[in-house]
Amino acid sequence: MTQTSPPGWHPDPGYTGFGPIQERWWDGTQWTDQLRVPPATLRSRRIRIGVGITAAVVVLAAIGGGVYLLADDSGTTENAATSPSASPSPDPSRQPGAPGGSGGNGGGDQAPEQQPQTEDGYATDMASGISIPVPDGWKGRSGMGAGVTTGTYACPGDSKEECVRGGVFSVPAAALKLTTKTAKATAEKDIATNAEESYGEKIYGGITSHEQLKSEAVTVAGRQGYRVRWKVVTKNGDDGYVESLAFPSPQAEDMLIVVRSGFDINPKAPGLSVLDDITKGIKAASGTGAGAGTNA
Repeated sequence: MTQTSPPGWHPDPGYTGFGPIQERWWDGTQWTDQLRVPPATLRSRRIRIGVGITAAVVVLAAIGGGVYLLADDSGTTENAATSPSASPSPDPSRQPGAPGGSGGNGGGDQAPEQQPQTEDGYATDMASGISIPVPDGWKGRSGMGAGVTTGTYACPGDSKEECVRGGVFSVPAAALKLTTKTAKATAEKDIATNAEESYGEKIYGGITSHEQLKSEAVTVAGRQGYRVRWKVVTKNGDDGYVESLAFPSPQAEDMLIVVRSGFDINPKAPGLSVLDDITKGIKAASGTGAGAGTNA
């Protein structure tokens, strides 16, 4: 499964939902200091107010969610808020409500104790307000978007790119430009894009066929969600399993989260039971004010 994210303008991770929306430049490895007001906003001269969305992170161009989600070599979960040098995690000073954040409103209207906190054994998505368990031997990264990965190797179609045997990554649905209103519709719409970006043309020669393995309701972090799981057959390299899971954020019922997963079909890759265990272990992040929950 691939894990690259291309350069481009994306919603500023520090945007709090108040004032003009800004975009920040993602250079392919990290957030830069370059900001702009989206052209559409300039043309209309309108101020858009966010509703229930804390922040948007870089659009995940692959199931791997971008190399910024890789952990350090220690195999432990790394806290992006306490390790600002861990490139290319977003600058923690620009998180919503953080003092001096470019997307804030004069220091932010959210008290520091209300910010999601990281904890050992979990990768925390500070934009979505959830924590993903890090299985033994896996690597995790917390930040504005979170992910856990295992088994890196040179991608079959491009040895300069790095692929992983298994990965699970979270992001607000808005960052993927998904405008569907329900968890079911969101998961159903995202799965094809997820599959293509995980095992698509450049790295795996394209997907020749797929089989739907699951399409069902599921409870995640105490919220009612929905997941769709495919088995995909590729032209080159390993085949794979991909899953798109959507559910409301523990922070806000009207904010949908997408968790993209991808596992190679290979003896060196983790089994699907690991994916199920990770899903069951997803919980509300500490400090969100919402109770932690697991799957029913």
